[in-house]
Amino acid sequence: MSDLKIWHNPRCSKSRQTLALLQERGLTPRIIDYRETPPDASELRDTLEKLGRTAIEIIRTSDALFRELGLSKTDSQEQLISAMASNPMLIERPIVFSGTKAALGRPPEAVLDIL
Repeated sequence: MSDLKIWHNPRCSKSRQTLALLQERGLTPRIIDYRETPPDASELRDTLEKLGRTAIEIIRTSDALFRELGLSKTDSQEQLISAMASNPMLIERPIVFSGTKAALGRPPEAVLDIL
């Protein structure tokens, strides 16, 4: 699967578990450390479409940074997308992409549905 990629944070246990799950199945995703190569707003919109989710569903609302930035669960889609583009640590992880599909690896097994 040459189009398989993962937005990965090696410090996150769910991200490591999801990557291991893919590798155990003989898959070698392109690993994107989204902290070093953050997605822009356009890429986040595309990701939300592939996931079939809204921004509030993939932003880490329990993260201290969410509160520090004065964000709210009632903020607009564009406000939340902008916050994630500027602060990639707010993006829930991992997200696995396969072609036109994407899945949030929470739990890790959820990504198997798009393979």
